[in-house]
Amino acid sequence: MLDFPTFRLYITVLYETVVEPTFVMLDDLDLAQSQTTPDFRRRRRNRMGLMDGKKGVIFGVANDHSLAWMIAEKLHAEGAEMAFNHLPGEKMERRVRKLAEPIGAKIIAPCDVSKDDDVENFLGKVRESYDKIDFLVHAIAFANRECLTDRFWKTNREDFKQAMDISVYSFISVCQKAFDMFREGASVLTLSYLGSVRFVPGYNVMGVCKAALESSVRYLAADLGDLRRVRVNAVSAGPCRTLSSAGIGGFDKILEHYPTKSPLRRNIESDEVGGAGLYLCSDLSSGVTGEIHYVDAGYNMVGW
Repeated sequence: MLDFPTFRLYITVLYETVVEPTFVMLDDLDLAQSQTTPDFRRRRRNRMGLMDGKKGVIFGVANDHSLAWMIAEKLHAEGAEMAFNHLPGEKMERRVRKLAEPIGAKIIAPCDVSKDDDVENFLGKVRESYDKIDFLVHAIAFANRECLTDRFWKTNREDFKQAMDISVYSFISVCQKAFDMFREGASVLTLSYLGSVRFVPGYNVMGVCKAALESSVRYLAADLGDLRRVRVNAVSAGPCRTLSSAGIGGFDKILEHYPTKSPLRRNIESDEVGGAGLYLCSDLSSGVTGEIHYVDAGYNMVGW
């Protein structure tokens, strides 16, 4: 006869090993070990199943520090199935595959969003596996390093066109190509930054791109909402250390400055962007569209 504490322990172990087994395909021992930690088990027990049965696409994962990956982790923990793109090339494929394979991604394929054929071919692969999708996350931006280290007024025409094409038009492009795949009530999400509406030293042409991106969110929300009842939103994240932020001149100073002015007196954690992304991709935000959702410890509303 088991006493009550022992019985509770027995049920907990039985639940974790039989009801919710952790199935992973791994060649990375560290990742395997991380999925046996108390924190990982706690998160699996606390999952609400917000994304059970939902399928979607993640554009823009570069490594495990990417905000796109933080969102993908949250979506996966709540039951979502995802397809991932990567830039052409073995190095980028290895980076993304190392992350996406252990969470059971069916599609990990190359796609350069500056090329229409690449976008079409990639989403064709997604269509073969999923037919319909419930969410799409766009986390792609690019500008030549000189554009982010020199004065804005020195931006040349070709660099401006390239930054706009990859950072803004790609958002419109993936929505066009995925249009017939969106299930009614689907969610589209992109990532922005305060430099879209404020002057931020060193952000330069990317601030102009993010302004255009946020305007695109509103126009796409109007069109896709009317035609397919699809929601379109953006997360405007505070500064986080990512591959993209490494190219911004004076980024360390931005990280030092935010805690001195933000109401919460701190920088944000990348994980918090992931949580906001989960909210906007899930049915919890079913009545929200055309919004720019700030995750920046309140910095955006400070006027001094």
